[in-house]
Amino acid sequence: MGKMGVSVQLLDIVYGYDEGMGMARSIRIQSAGAYYHVMARGNRREDIFHDDDDRRFFLHTLSQACEMTGWRVHAWVLMSNHYHLFIQTPEPNLVAGMSWLQNTLTRRYNVRHRKWGRLFGDRYKAVIIEGEDRFHYQTLMDYIHLNPVRARMIQPEKGQSVLDYPWSSVAGGYALPTKKRAKWLDAASGLKAFNVADTMAGRRAMVERLDKRAVSEEIKSCGVPPQSEEVDARASHLRRGWFWGTQAFGEAMRKLGQKLMKKATPASRAYQKNAMVREHGERQALEWLAKGLKAGGLKAGDLAKVKGSNPGKVLLADLLWRRTVVSQEWLAAKLEMKSAANVSQQLRRLDLKTAMKKVPSELKHFLEEADATHS
Repeated sequence: MGKMGVSVQLLDIVYGYDEGMGMARSIRIQSAGAYYHVMARGNRREDIFHDDDDRRFFLHTLSQACEMTGWRVHAWVLMSNHYHLFIQTPEPNLVAGMSWLQNTLTRRYNVRHRKWGRLFGDRYKAVIIEGEDRFHYQTLMDYIHLNPVRARMIQPEKGQSVLDYPWSSVAGGYALPTKKRAKWLDAASGLKAFNVADTMAGRRAMVERLDKRAVSEEIKSCGVPPQSEEVDARASHLRRGWFWGTQAFGEAMRKLGQKLMKKATPASRAYQKNAMVREHGERQALEWLAKGLKAGGLKAGDLAKVKGSNPGKVLLADLLWRRTVVSQEWLAAKLEMKSAANVSQQLRRLDLKTAMKKVPSELKHFLEEADATHS
């Protein structure tokens, strides 16, 4: 597992705001190396997964988000109307990555099902985790993996195993040989946390341990650890707390949160927006932008003279918008396209086939290669 001590957080901590309805929302504590339990439900608690194709679309989109942000996923489960993720962010980019993930999932869902509007209800829940503490790491892993048992999707009294539910990181990751796992699943850390070897026998032992918990514990509380009386469950709890860790960890996070709140003034709004574009996504975007401009025969210094509707500009904006977590404000500035609103308008109007016919073959080849490599 990665390292995330308080001393590192004091140096690397940043803050980001989720925004909705034009209003700033409460802050998220973001840090290089931080662990989170992320959960999101469907709008009005309606289903977000109607069939296995929806679930495959989700995992494909999650894979893209991990590639863009560098996230490491330690556990996941897809239910009918919500999902759970246990992720680690090597770079402080939770807000930017989740913004891209949720928005992309919504767009793809609406296209596939010919719907419009919101897919998710209230904003996603992100509980910061003391991931370096073995107990809190293990309990969150089990809580996520035993979700189908609590929801009665798996019935252990009938001899069913957690392996019988295919849409979690047990059957879809930890039980699989290394070569068949998704690259973004940090199975090595998960297995190590339970002192399990990455062998057939070790993977079987991990499944058997979960199955024993499913049989021995009450369904509603399966995978939920008991809370000691001295712990404030409103703060540190798997189901309703704002952090999951020791009281010392919670106090450290509280102090950091207070420190960030003092900085959260209207005057710092420009910084808040810029903070949403993190190093990993911007680095990839800058690399592609330089290569794309060269392939298209465009020079950065001359972009202001080129119309915002120029096919080369729009195609590059489309690639970066789909494949990285940079904002449309960033695209407008880098590509000299006036404003985020103009970028949005040009992307909506883009006719991919027609535009590709109007650009140099070198740019067309670059765009196709970038898409194929990161599909």
